[in-house]
Amino acid sequence: MRAVIFGGTTEGRELSQALAAEGADVIVSVATHVGTEEQGSRDGVTISEGLKDEAGMRELIRGADVVIDATHPYAVVVTENIRLAAEKEGVERLRVVRAESTEEAAPAGIHIAADAADAAEKALQIAGPKGRVLLTTGSKDLAIYAAVIDPEQLIARVLPLVQSIELCEKAQIPHRNIVAVQGPFSEELNRAVIRDYEAKVMITKESGRAGGFLEKIRACEACGIPAIVIARPQEDGLSYDEVLAVCREKLK
Repeated sequence: MRAVIFGGTTEGRELSQALAAEGADVIVSVATHVGTEEQGSRDGVTISEGLKDEAGMRELIRGADVVIDATHPYAVVVTENIRLAAEKEGVERLRVVRAESTEEAAPAGIHIAADAADAAEKALQIAGPKGRVLLTTGSKDLAIYAAVIDPEQLIARVLPLVQSIELCEKAQIPHRNIVAVQGPFSEELNRAVIRDYEAKVMITKESGRAGGFLEKIRACEACGIPAIVIARPQEDGLSYDEVLAVCREKLK
């Protein structure tokens, strides 16, 4: 069985290893070199690095037995392109839906935002014009936050990639406010960043246990600051275990 996994996530790595161990020929598509590093090398697994549009995805999955979308829960555009590519190539697609964190909201409070723009407005109301805002949502929407909040007050935790730093610079976020490091992070490290940068509020996403969501919320609670959580897009799919079971049936 030839399986193409669009990953760069914990689920993608674990699925690729599990399927390769059972004899599948696995290709894993990751967007960045960080994804390649995290994926690591393993017999039976080939890595395809770099961002792909729908045409690039079609080329990669052509002739595959199954396509597995194990991308981040908020990668809406990527997920749609995978769906279209699989449909046009006539390849079965399985979407891995990450389990949401069910722990009750921290006493410090959780504020739900519809999107980045909504989150920026809420953060400004909470922190005020001189309060620092810790962003843990990646580099893609930095310009949206910087259009609402003074870039001097933004603390951007982003991947340690040249393009991430360039987006910080484009948003005019000072270099001293850039925390370039690969997660997920422990509660202790989240606490340290909040305290050292004197953040008044954190903006994050409900990325589940695999994305370190609970550790971020607990750190906010411990430091006495609220968290603004951008709502996860609604989608249909299967759990990790269900996707693995379907693939195992194909391998028989």
